Order: sequence, then structure tokens, then C-alpha cells
Amino acid sequence: MKLLKLKQPNCRNCGFVAAFLEDNGVNFTSVDVSKNPDVAVKYNIMSTPVTILLDDNDNEVKRSAGFDRDELETLISQL
Repeated sequence: MKLLKLKQPNCRNCGFVAAFLEDNGVNFTSVDVSKNPDVAVKYNIMSTPVTILLDDNDNEVKRSAGFDRDELETLISQL
């Protein structure tokens, strides 16, 4: 399992999510969807931040939209 964090420039909550994950020692991949619109289309992203738990085949298991500490903790617990 792995975490994918989708963000955009100047997104305040995107920074909060990144800081929360870093503070909890979580390894994650961060993708700027404004520079990688194909990723936004693939995961049907309408707004950011979105953090997605992926299985080993890059299939979505669960997602958290926005900065929701409880949802992020749930994703982290499944890594």
C-alpha cells in the first residue's frame, strides 16, 4: 500500500496535509495536478487536496478529500 497526495499550487490545505503526513513519518508521493492533468483525470479529481490510498497495483482503496485529520489517520493506519 502507498499514499498518493494530489495538490495544486497555492492550496493552503494541501500544505496542511503534507505537513500532517510528514509529522507522522509517512512516505507519500505528491503530484501537482495542474502540471499533471492526466493524473487528475485518472483519479477523477475535482478539487484538492486529495489523498489516496493505493494498493500495490495502483488501484484506489480509499481516499480523503480536504484536510480531515481523522480520515488521514485512517489512511495511515492501513499502510
